[in-house]
Amino acid sequence: MPFPSPLLLVLDGNSLLHRAYHAYASDPIEDAEGRPVWALRGLVGYVARAAAQLRPDAIIVGFDCSESSARKQDWDGYKAHRPAKAATLSEQIAAAPELLTDAGVSTVVPPAYEADDVLASGAAAARRAGWRSVLMTSDRDAFALIDETTEVLRVRNGGFDEAVLVDAPGLVELCGVEAGQYRDLAALRGDPSDNLHGVRGFGAATAARLLNAFGSVDAAWAAVDRGDLRTVCDVVGEPLATQLCAPEVRERLDRNRRLMRMRSDLPLPDLDSARLPLDYLTMRRALRARGINLGPSLWALVGGNVPPPRAAADDPAPELQPWVFRRSMSSRRDPTPGQLSLF
Repeated sequence: MPFPSPLLLVLDGNSLLHRAYHAYASDPIEDAEGRPVWALRGLVGYVARAAAQLRPDAIIVGFDCSESSARKQDWDGYKAHRPAKAATLSEQIAAAPELLTDAGVSTVVPPAYEADDVLASGAAAARRAGWRSVLMTSDRDAFALIDETTEVLRVRNGGFDEAVLVDAPGLVELCGVEAGQYRDLAALRGDPSDNLHGVRGFGAATAARLLNAFGSVDAAWAAVDRGDLRTVCDVVGEPLATQLCAPEVRERLDRNRRLMRMRSDLPLPDLDSARLPLDYLTMRRALRARGINLGPSLWALVGGNVPPPRAAADDPAPELQPWVFRRSMSSRRDPTPGQLSLF
């Protein structure tokens, strides 16, 4: 039996750090200098648990560029509605890339682009190298990247234990569309967290029905343009079909799809340079400098070469519990509207 292809795990550092910030904000942890570290500790915990369960050959963590945004330059309304982040969140976001780099984790902050673009570029790099990839994020946008070599591990409210591993057949079961259609579905539905408004009346089910009938939004528009509006009406009803073809709606959908498209050609570290195991002492030293003690939990990242703690108080990290790969999202726990600013 042939050995499976190597596995690259690519993590959306921003979305996971936001998750950790929200999850542990009720019990904030600070380092010896009084700096907040609970989200940083949670992010490292996500990386460690994912490595323990997936056993990847290499890991890359991507972060949003905080200095400029190509998408905001494209449309100034992109994410414009988001309130200012709490100071404790901003501080930990700023510290995360340097912390992971110091710990030996391959980390990418692409100029003008986002962690989503690192996910797309990582999946493309893995595919070119004959590897498989798992993209770990709390956002649904990565569903558009799923293919025969790429799966998405989506973390929802409830943390890692509620994460869902979605492959190509699972995406069809979950959303009713294939990965190549997902960006059209997302554009129709809209993404309030990014200030991208969809088309009124087009929820996920209606959008999937349109895409299953025509394959794409462009194909539905082409049917209308050749005088076949009735076919679209038969699928979604006359009011929605008429609305779909309005010039301002076409412009909005084109903008949504353009802004939702993820770059797959960003320069990334060579996959061999991102390979595990990492050096235990280097990682331990970097984490301890920020008051983070996760020694035993790091075993999958450092090849299992983790000395036991000298005493329980020396490293209070709990043992990992077995994780069940959930392929159903029937018990959805998506963010509430009040939490959308975290994502």
